[in-house]
Formats: sequence, structure tokens, C-alpha cells
Amino acid sequence: MLKIHQLFLRTYFTIFVAILVTLTLVTYFWAKNLYINQIEKTLIQNIDTLSIVLKDQNNLSHIKNIVRDLHSELNLRITIIDEQGEVIAESDKNLAFIKNHANRPEIIQAKNVGFGKDKRNSETIKKELLYIAKKFEIDNATYFIRMADYTNKIADNFMKLTIEIFMYITFFLIIAFLATYFISLKIKKETDTILYFLTQLTNKKSLIPLRSTYTYEFYKITKLLNKVAIKLSKKDKQKSKQNAKLKLANRQKDEIISAISHEFKNPIAIISGYSETILNDKDMPEAMKSKFLNKIYSNANKMSHIIDKLRLTLKLEEGKQELLLVPCSIKKIVENCVSDLKDKYKNREIVIKGEDVSIKVDETLISMAISNLIENSLKYSQKEVIVELSKEYICIIDKGIGIEKKELENINQKFYRISNNGWNNSLGLGLFIVQSILNLHSFKLEIESEINKGSNFYIKY
Repeated sequence: MLKIHQLFLRTYFTIFVAILVTLTLVTYFWAKNLYINQIEKTLIQNIDTLSIVLKDQNNLSHIKNIVRDLHSELNLRITIIDEQGEVIAESDKNLAFIKNHANRPEIIQAKNVGFGKDKRNSETIKKELLYIAKKFEIDNATYFIRMADYTNKIADNFMKLTIEIFMYITFFLIIAFLATYFISLKIKKETDTILYFLTQLTNKKSLIPLRSTYTYEFYKITKLLNKVAIKLSKKDKQKSKQNAKLKLANRQKDEIISAISHEFKNPIAIISGYSETILNDKDMPEAMKSKFLNKIYSNANKMSHIIDKLRLTLKLEEGKQELLLVPCSIKKIVENCVSDLKDKYKNREIVIKGEDVSIKVDETLISMAISNLIENSLKYSQKEVIVELSKEYICIIDKGIGIEKKELENINQKFYRISNNGWNNSLGLGLFIVQSILNLHSFKLEIESEINKGSNFYIKY
């Protein structure tokens, strides 16, 4: 018959090993599934990025170069396939040895629903890969981008992970076994003391007072467990913060892609449409051709302006924008801004009030900030816009649609756009650029606004 400490050791060891094996298997398959899903997401993100790049390409050699360069950077298999299934660009093998891909499962899915995936052995390179395919268009022609990653990488990574997990588990198993052994010794000591006491009591011999520290040990263990819980709680909070940062980074990336795609979509469509019309209609009257060319030129300038905005945003954000501070008349700067804006808003009234003041500023940047604020007021109001000047501030006042209070906290953030109440902050860069320019000058931007009553934009020196 086993003694109590031996029974405790055997039972604890059996339960621990069973739980350990179960957790190891569950963790392995859960982590494997998570890893494969992450690879799939990464492939989808890379395909989306490549599709944006390839939309502007109509030269086959350029497409091949892009595929080759991206393969070197990402170490992924990349294939560009036309609507008939012919491979026009391939990162891992000579095109002459590649069969038609029209019957590939992922291509069939992508042709039907725009997106497809499959995991199988490649007939081309004789290895198992995870394939992701997406349909896209270049000049109204349908193509498919397909990216793939080797599943043997997953196996290699998981083998390393399994070995590491096994080593850690073995280490902790040894520690746990030793701890269990010493606990069993403590139990044996306590039970021996109790048995001796009972024996002495049975034999009616003189008794020594029984003193047990067993309960106190439990108190110490509880105290230590509380400390462990606090540490684990802190780690969980740190992990939550890291996950939140990761989600925020992914959301910002998606917002950037969405914003840029939105802003470039219309100009590109207009340029493409008018260009195609001019090319197809050889007998087009010169007046109409000139009109179309002006439209193309205007939208090309619009795209150039967007690119300049993005470049300036990066400079301001990275602190690379230099200031050329010189004493300037604020009133003169405002008058120049108003004069430029009146060419665009010919039927609108902009009133300048107040006294002039001379301040050291970068005239180009501060003009950009003031013009942006005045133009916002012109866009979102129908009445006159007032610009008040004083020694402490510049205030742009409008009687327009206003901004909700909950939006005011976020309106200066990069790529933040307001959709309510007719607001459309374009790329979401305007007020971010204004705020960044004012920060460079150590100025402040304050906004007061009421819905359907208007807004006041203060630039405080």
C-alpha cells in the first residue's frame, strides 16, 4: 500500500503529464492554424499592394522586372497570369517551361469571385505551396496576381518551435517535480508528526504540544500566487497594448491605401477616358481636342498636387521640413491668400478685419496653412468668410455646417476624414498639415464649432 506522499507524487505527476501533453497538442495545432492564417493575410496584403503598382503598368518587361524585384525582397513565389491562363511573369522559373494555369483551382476561384486560394504540390517547382490569387485589370484587360509561400517553411518553423517548447516544458517539468517532491516531504513530515502524536496519545504517554506550520505554508503560497497573478496581469496588459498598436498600425495602413486610392481614382479615370477618346477619334475637332487635353492637364496637376501633399506630410511628420523665418506682414500674407482663392471662388466674399502685425514666420508654409483654413471655410459655408487679425491670433470665421464635438478631437489627425454633415476632408491631410506647420512655428490651432451655426479657426501666436 502506498504512503500518502507517494500517492500524492504519483497522482500529481500523472495529472501534470496528461495536462502537459494535452496543452502541447492544443497549442501546436492552434499555433499552426494561426501561423497559416497569418501567412494568408500577408500574401493578401502583398497582392493588394502589387495590384496597385501594376495598374499603372502596361509594359510587359516592366511587369517582369517588378515581379523579379518583389520576389528578391519578399522571397515569395509571384506569378502574373492573363485571362486565358497564360503566365506572363513568373519569379521562380523560366516562362518557356510553364504550362497554362487556367485550370488551377485558385485561378478558377479568382475568375469566378475575384479571389481564390489553394494548398498543393506545385507542378512547376515540385514543392508544396500555399497559393493566393486575385483578379485585377490593366487597361480593361483581366489579369490574375498569384503569390505563394512554401509550406515547408511552416514545418521548419514549427519544428523549431516544438523543440523550444519541449525544452522549456522539460525544464519546468523538472522544477515542478522537485517542488512536488519537497512538498511531499513536507506532507510526510506533518503526517509523521500527527501519527506520532496519535501514537503517543494512544499509549497515554506524555504529550508534547502539536504545532503545525502547514496552514502558514498555504498562506505563503497564496501570497506568492497573488504576486504571480499581478505579474501575469501586467504582462496581459502589455500584450493587449501591443495588440492594440498592431491593430492601429494595420488600420492606418488600410486607411492610407483607401485614401490614396480614392483620391487617385477619379483623375486617373478622367485622364484615361479622355485619352482613349482622343486616340480613337482621329477626326475630332481641334476645339474639342483642346478641351479634352485641358481636362487631362488639370487632372494630372491634381494628382501632382496630391503627391506634393503626401511628400510635405512625410517631411513634416519626420521633422525634415526646414523653416526660413523672416519678419512678415501677416495682413499682406492673408491678402495674398485671399487674392489667390478669389480666382477659384469668384462669387464668394472674404472680409479681412483687424490690425496688421509683423511676425517672424516661414512665409510659404504659413501661407499654405492660412489658405487651407480659409478654403475649408469657403467649401463648407455659403455666406461670407471673415478673417480677423490681432496681435494675439488670426481667426477664420464662417457660418457653415459646423463640426460635431466628438469629431474635433480627431480632425487634426493624419488621414482622418469626416463623413457627417457633408464634411469631406479630402485625403485627411489638410488640417494635419496645418497643425504640423503651426507646431513648427510654436503656434497653436484652436477650433470652436457648432452644428449648423459655423466654425472659428484660431491660429494663436
